[in-house]
Amino acid sequence: MPWLVRAGIAAVVVVAYFLLPLDLLGPRRPVLSWLLFALLLTAVAALLLRQIRHVLLERPDTRPGVVITLLIVLSVHVFSAAYYALAKQPDEFTGLRTRVDALYFTVVTLATVGYGDITPRGQAARVVTVLQITYSFVFLTAAATALAQRMRDVVVRRTERDRSG
Repeated sequence: MPWLVRAGIAAVVVVAYFLLPLDLLGPRRPVLSWLLFALLLTAVAALLLRQIRHVLLERPDTRPGVVITLLIVLSVHVFSAAYYALAKQPDEFTGLRTRVDALYFTVVTLATVGYGDITPRGQAARVVTVLQITYSFVFLTAAATALAQRMRDVVVRRTERDRSG
């Protein structure tokens, strides 16, 4: 059941990304764009840190596997929306025109592959790209490590229970 809920919520995030009026952001409303980006990123980071804390404190009543996965999906889409909005400004990006381009660039940057077909040229685009790389190293790596630790602990406990039972 948690997999179905997780998949449903992830699907809602993806659909929202493609349906939200992101064209109203960017150069039309720069203050709102930056404020929204900062607030969403801060909220996702705080929620990730909370989940990491729950794992470290070994709180049995939490489901970090569900929450961490969804927060990672959300953070990818927050960066994608920021790139899409930034691409509306002249000379910020080369090769980024659509929401799919922005999502593709986000994932390629997250994976540190860097194909080079989309390039951040402007200073704002480069700042957001550096921020994404730093954010990924700090928050997403910590969250993935905590999640892996939690999964390892669950497997060890089940193995010990099966041996003793």
